[in-house]
Amino acid sequence: MQLIVNKQLPLIAFPPGSTQVPAHRRSLRGSIESRRNLPRLRFPLTCLVCVGIGGLLAGCQPAAAPAASKAKKPVDVDCRQPELASLVEHEEFAGRLVAAEAIEIKARVSGHLEKVLFKDGDDVQVGQPLFEIDDRPYKAEFDRASANVAQFQSKKDKLASQEARAKRFLMMKSISQEDYDTVAFDLAEASANVLAAKASRDLAELNLGYTKIHSRINGRISRHLVDVGNLVRADETALTRVVSLDPIHAYFDVDERTVLRLQRLVRDGKIASARDTEIPIEVTLADKVGASLTARFNFLDNEVDPTTGTLLGRAEISNPDRMLSPGLFVRLRVPIGEPREVLLIPEEALASDQGERYVFVVNAENKVEYRRVEVGWREKGKRVISSGLTAEDRVIVTNLQRVRAKDEVYPKLLKDGE
Repeated sequence: MQLIVNKQLPLIAFPPGSTQVPAHRRSLRGSIESRRNLPRLRFPLTCLVCVGIGGLLAGCQPAAAPAASKAKKPVDVDCRQPELASLVEHEEFAGRLVAAEAIEIKARVSGHLEKVLFKDGDDVQVGQPLFEIDDRPYKAEFDRASANVAQFQSKKDKLASQEARAKRFLMMKSISQEDYDTVAFDLAEASANVLAAKASRDLAELNLGYTKIHSRINGRISRHLVDVGNLVRADETALTRVVSLDPIHAYFDVDERTVLRLQRLVRDGKIASARDTEIPIEVTLADKVGASLTARFNFLDNEVDPTTGTLLGRAEISNPDRMLSPGLFVRLRVPIGEPREVLLIPEEALASDQGERYVFVVNAENKVEYRRVEVGWREKGKRVISSGLTAEDRVIVTNLQRVRAKDEVYPKLLKDGE
């Protein structure tokens, strides 16, 4: 008898030579066969999984490095060498033109406006008639005051004769002292009345003259603000405005830092004070057409405005051809100190990096160098360089956006006039 051991089945005995396999033996054999075949079934699936994972890992591997890129082609740039010049340092200020004299014309007496004797916008002279107010009431008042003067003068003359006779009679003891004093007092009163009447007459004559309004200055007149026939009130109604044009003043503000700097230079004796000497100032108009005008510094305020932190200055400009008008804005260049050697470069060569100014310079190997510079004032389209460059440097003036430090370039050195 053959024994087959199974952990899940009880021990069973089969007769020898038996060909029939019981059902439970068939089940046991199928289980054993399936276990024997399991590794063979798993092997292909395991291979497939491994291949898939390998493919994924292969996909995550970095791609092969491409071939080295082509070297950057040098850029063509234009260069200029800094220009060496002897210049006077100056400060620039924005100014506004103001008339040296300006008068608002108002009536001194009330009345109806009778005439306008000028053309709007004309140039007028001192004493030129401008307006006329109805003078009939004032002429009548003047005539009345003149008559009062004549009346009181006659009474005074009469009393003067009486006083002379009374004085002779007093010397002859023909009248008393009291009678003489009465005549003398009457004469004094009459004299006072004459003075009062003359004052009234003078006032009436003055008011009569105020009916004719004249220009008080030489200048240019504005338009008339009141038409003929309207009532004007004394010292209230504005009739027009006259401004002088030659000379004309330019007012400008100097900031605190510049004020302190200039004061230190004056204290150290490097520049002269504007209060002690006449300083010529160059004036440029807004359109920058034609030669600049020349002005002279003639006023500096005595205190800094605390609201703006600026000090008010004034320059006087000659304006014989009446080209300048009050209200125009101008640029004023105030010289500081004596001439000195400076370097100039074109304004377009400068760039800015977080408030710092810099330029690109081409070295001996035709490579770009980053160079920080300290800038000064503008001079006819160029900028003064205080430090950072030499006269032999080649400063790039074109294609600044296409170059970087250490780039190789093809420089072309421009000459004056190019």
